[in-house]
Amino acid sequence: MNDRSKSRSAARLAAVQALYQLEMEGTPLAALLHEFHQHRLGATIEDVTYAEAEVPFFDDIVSGVDKRRAEIDALVAARLSQGWALDRLDRPMRQILRAGTYELLARPDVGTGTVISEYLDVAHAFYDRREAGFVNGLLDAVAKDVRK
Repeated sequence: MNDRSKSRSAARLAAVQALYQLEMEGTPLAALLHEFHQHRLGATIEDVTYAEAEVPFFDDIVSGVDKRRAEIDALVAARLSQGWALDRLDRPMRQILRAGTYELLARPDVGTGTVISEYLDVAHAFYDRREAGFVNGLLDAVAKDVRK
């Protein structure tokens, strides 16, 4: 994995964390981005050094999901099993699906396989195999729709 791939992977994980915080605390977007730029991306917290993240890529994902949340949520909700609503998913899962869907929608420069694989890795940071399989299936279905 080259440095750019590593910094993008770090940006994706941080974006999911930032989106989680945005939903939990309602921190204004500009303040949230500033907090991550100053204190999280590439920082050492409790003896854990976070990888340098590609900041513009991180900003694009977080801002893009925030701006296009209704569109993204509709795409994700349309692929959930009947009787399931987006708000029934736990918060980290919602953010993983939102960030992955945003990339599939808005980042044609990133290959479909790369997006799905990267968010599978993010899912593994939070969940076990079954949930990662859910992320894979749902993002694959979204990709078939938005990337003709």
